[in-house]
Amino acid sequence: MHARAVAATTTALLGTAALLLPAPHARAGIATRPTVIAHRGASALAPENTLAAVDKAAELGIGWVENDVQRTRDGALVVIHDDSLRRTTNVEEMFPNRAPWKVKDFTTAEIARLDAGSWFGPAYAGTRVPTLEQYVDRVERHHQRLLLEIKNPELYPGIELQTLKLLGNEGWLDRRHLAERLIVQSFSADSVRTVHALKPGVKTGFLGTPAMADLPGYAEFADQVNPSYSSISRGYVSAVHAFTGPHGRPVEVFTWTVNDADTARAVAGYGVDGIITNKPDVVREALTPGF
Repeated sequence: MHARAVAATTTALLGTAALLLPAPHARAGIATRPTVIAHRGASALAPENTLAAVDKAAELGIGWVENDVQRTRDGALVVIHDDSLRRTTNVEEMFPNRAPWKVKDFTTAEIARLDAGSWFGPAYAGTRVPTLEQYVDRVERHHQRLLLEIKNPELYPGIELQTLKLLGNEGWLDRRHLAERLIVQSFSADSVRTVHALKPGVKTGFLGTPAMADLPGYAEFADQVNPSYSSISRGYVSAVHAFTGPHGRPVEVFTWTVNDADTARAVAGYGVDGIITNKPDVVREALTPGF
């Protein structure tokens, strides 16, 4: 997710046992803290959107990870946030004459050669940009849950269907995953609407802060409205919760990107259902002191 989209638009019970529990609103009458979601993996502690970041989140006992999905020139889905490879890989060094180094202009094999870890620190030199297959395999290995963002869908026609097919092939569209372990989100309302139309059983989230007057329309296809923490209030969260989403439960709010204890406690006080953070250990400690 990117802060520029703001204008346009619980604590997790962790580990394997946590994955067997229903979502917060399903447990009517039981007070829960917000779910903690590791943004691009535990991205303050390992290179974002890499398998190392998934591993770090698992090491911390964080049950949810978030990622970003885009498409290569030869049609593979890879996990990376920016539409350019420049910020988080050594693509400039490897391919100096290929500016502006867009993901969509490189093949899967070319991207697999890139170092996606050295920018973060020497300990992560040689870390690679994972394919979506590799990423979901690692999440599955750790018995985690996945908040998957379809990034820049306007650049990749048909990416919604392609993503769903891959998830299905990897076993992520069975009843248990759909009920407990997968949410697909996007800043594009059209993309979220498409996912819902193609596979109504998939839980979906819209990234942004729609006007309250527009919330009824979003509740038709989105189970979540997921805004920046800087754009919400207790009243806004309550307004979202007042609507019933496409799966018959109150629409949820996962807010982003919260990286300090004071803000985590503040948005928890608003009643959000989840907190997306680069520092899941910090947020969890703020909500559950002494964990």
